[in-house]
Formats: sequence, C-alpha cells, structure tokens
Amino acid sequence: MATSRKIALVTGASSGIGRASAVALAKAGFNVVIAARRKPELDEVAKEITATGAECLAVPTDVGDVAQIKNLFARTKEKFGRLDVIFNNAGKGTPPVPLENITLEDWNSTVAANLTGPFVCTQEAFKIMKDQKPRGGRIINNGSISAYAPRPFSSPYTSTKHGVSGLTRATALDGRAYDIACSQLDIGNAVTPMTERMANGVLQPDGTTKVEPRVAVEHVANAIVYIASLPLDANVLFMNVMATKMPFVGRG
Repeated sequence: MATSRKIALVTGASSGIGRASAVALAKAGFNVVIAARRKPELDEVAKEITATGAECLAVPTDVGDVAQIKNLFARTKEKFGRLDVIFNNAGKGTPPVPLENITLEDWNSTVAANLTGPFVCTQEAFKIMKDQKPRGGRIINNGSISAYAPRPFSSPYTSTKHGVSGLTRATALDGRAYDIACSQLDIGNAVTPMTERMANGVLQPDGTTKVEPRVAVEHVANAIVYIASLPLDANVLFMNVMATKMPFVGRG
C-alpha cells in the first residue's frame, strides 16, 4: 500500500517503552507496525495509534521465534511496501539468582529474546531497506545500562546487552553500503512494569537494598522519535536516557 508517511516497526509494543514509543512515533507522523506476544494488549495499542490518524498494523509476534519474526516483516512489506525505522525493543529479564544457580533454560531463552531476536529482525530489516526506493532506513536497538555495568545476579541479561552493543556497532558499519543507520538507546530505570521493583528497593553491589529513582517513559519515547526523525546522513550511535539520581555514575 502506498503511503506518504514513513513506516516504523516497534517490537515489544504492548506495554512500557515499546507502547510509549509506538504511540509517540504515530503522533510524529509515522505509520506504525506493532509487535508483541500479547494480542489483547497489542490491539489496545493499535486503537491508541489509529486515534492519532496514523495507520497501524498489529502482528502478534514472539521475537524468540524466527518464523514469527519472518512473518512480521513479510506482513509489514505486504501492507506498506517499505520500512523506514525499526525499534528492536522486545526483550526479557531473568530471575535475580546467583550465577551458579541460573538454569540453561533461562540462559537460552534470554539470549533468544534479547540477542538472537534483534539479530534476526535486523537481517529482515536489511533485506527490505537495501532494496527499497528511496533506499535505506534506521535500526534502533534497546540496549541498557547493563551494557556497561551489571547489576548483581544478572549474567544472562547483562551478557545479551553487551552483545546488543556489538550488534549495534556491526550493523552501523555494515549498513553504510545501503544507507542504513543504526543506533542504540541505553535506558536507566524508565517507569514501566519491569521497573516496579525499584520503588520497593533493589539489591546493590555492596549487598544493601535501596530504592532507586525512575524517569518517565515519555522521555525515552521522545528520544526514539528524535533518533527516528534524523536524516540518514546523521546518526546517534549511542544515547543514554536515565534517572538523574540513580546509582550508576560513580561508585555509589
């Protein structure tokens, strides 16, 4: 289907950062493809997007399943004919248990969702972006402060987020030939269901438990819109959006 609007695809769009970013992109003038595992919640987000005047395609998708990812991109190309931006947002955490007690099942499922999923999404985005006219596009990866410094008992999540940083750099390099830019947004304590535990206190490296400040998710969504709206000859390779007083900078 021909459209004058650019097309953005957001994974993990049923709640939290993904939902806020998908709606913000629609308000900024994009038509939006949204993907997540939970269809009822995804349908609610689709209603919110169409209320802005944007077109929306909702495709229930588990990014840990390669076949479902391929279906997502096929559906996107079939409806809109192109893809300008993808936000690889979907991912998962693992239970905070000592490293030696983490199960291989938890490790593998975290790698599938947080690293293999974005890699396959990037492959499928490349296939569309390199051959479309106008050529090119932008890939934005959801990294984490864990891409720089881990929390206690987080080896699967932290390892995948370090991997995402490598994927971002490699994608930015390999995408040059096709006018494909790649960015990474590293987020610290945005207000989402995943960070509710911060309000009750979380384990610190020194063994204490402390309440951590959080930042409104709209600030993350605004950053996504900013990066997505850049011309393809400009790029933000890495950006950090975080709660100012969270214990990350320095030794506290």
